[in-house]
Amino acid sequence: MSSEWPKTTLGAVTEWASGGTPKKDETSYWGGDIPWISANSMYGTRYSDSELKLTSAGLANGSRLAPTDAVLLLVRGGALHTRIPVGITTRSVAFNQDVKALIARENLIRPWYLLYWLMGHERFLLESVVEYTGIGAGKLDTKRMQALELALPPLPEQDEIISVARSIDDRITLLRETNATLEAIAQALFKSWFVDFDPVRAKMAGRAPEGMDEATAALFPDALEETELGLVPKGWQLMPLADAFEFNPSRPLKKGMLAPYLDMASVATSGHRTDAPVMRELGSGTKFRNGDTLLARITPCLENGKAAFVDFLADQQIGWGSTEFLVMRPKGSLPDYFSYLLCKHQPFLDFAIQSMVGTSGRQRIQNEALGRYPIAVPPEVIALAFGQVVASVQSSIAANDEHAKTLASMRDTLLPRLISGQLRITDIAEEAAA
Repeated sequence: MSSEWPKTTLGAVTEWASGGTPKKDETSYWGGDIPWISANSMYGTRYSDSELKLTSAGLANGSRLAPTDAVLLLVRGGALHTRIPVGITTRSVAFNQDVKALIARENLIRPWYLLYWLMGHERFLLESVVEYTGIGAGKLDTKRMQALELALPPLPEQDEIISVARSIDDRITLLRETNATLEAIAQALFKSWFVDFDPVRAKMAGRAPEGMDEATAALFPDALEETELGLVPKGWQLMPLADAFEFNPSRPLKKGMLAPYLDMASVATSGHRTDAPVMRELGSGTKFRNGDTLLARITPCLENGKAAFVDFLADQQIGWGSTEFLVMRPKGSLPDYFSYLLCKHQPFLDFAIQSMVGTSGRQRIQNEALGRYPIAVPPEVIALAFGQVVASVQSSIAANDEHAKTLASMRDTLLPRLISGQLRITDIAEEAAA
């Protein structure tokens, strides 16, 4: 039991390192192949990639490299209001000043056990250790963290606990990797049909369009025509985004009503799924329902690619969220998921970023400017065909994510009992055999 385990402190079994941010306006520092981990990258438990990457020059002029098997812990940021972002590196990565790298003294504590110890204390950290700054961010004080007491099991027992927790983690990781692949397929199909017009070009060249049956191929024309947007499929309608989409559509939810609430920190920079919303009385914010797409309209969230597809509400339920969401929904026959895929299309994101106005650090999308983005809208039969394909992808992603959340809940329930010694590995084996 934990009473038999020797007591020590977190600081006694770890080494801590701080990261940093190179100058953002120095182009030679960015666009390399070194992942740079910040709060926006800290989802899941394994860190090996990020949207922003450093060059060697960027690393040498403002950041630091964390080795493989370092535990990265967010110590300052808005996310600390609701969760403790923490994970382990599976390759060497750089990290910013809001993150600490904890290096396990492996003769005392395994890196993965260190990770699970921190995860198992999430509730305690949120309720008793996180401090709040004057600008609304949460903070974990380094000295206070290092002074935390922990009962340390022998290395063989740590390995047993790691084996149980990591087997669940592996399944969660596989589900999330599957979802990343599914979304990449949907995005590739979106680009092929509605940006590159591959089926049309194939027919013009006398070839059968790839990846579709004859009935679907027959829906596409065999010619392109010149428009102000350039060449688009013959018969397709060119229109500004404002004519093809609703922005912030009206939703029947009255102020003071209790409804699911989603904040910006709950939206990842990759993948359409979000953290679970919390119930909160409606105040000032955007309103949405299933089928809507939420696009971050403020810097740097927009540049980081924050967008979500709403598929987590009950039927007919209305949710609400941050005022910094732009809610989008297609008009007419375009499928709902088309909105989300458009928001992940880089040329559209670039256009949205260029439409931003405001002071440095608080720039926002202007709906009127974004509404001028030109879009080629296909006939209804093609829109419906695309909708049938991507609806199955979207529902598979949602099902996988729900399964992953169930597994994560099981893991997070087990961890506090395992790391405290209240539950032993032999107890789990006996329960499984019963």
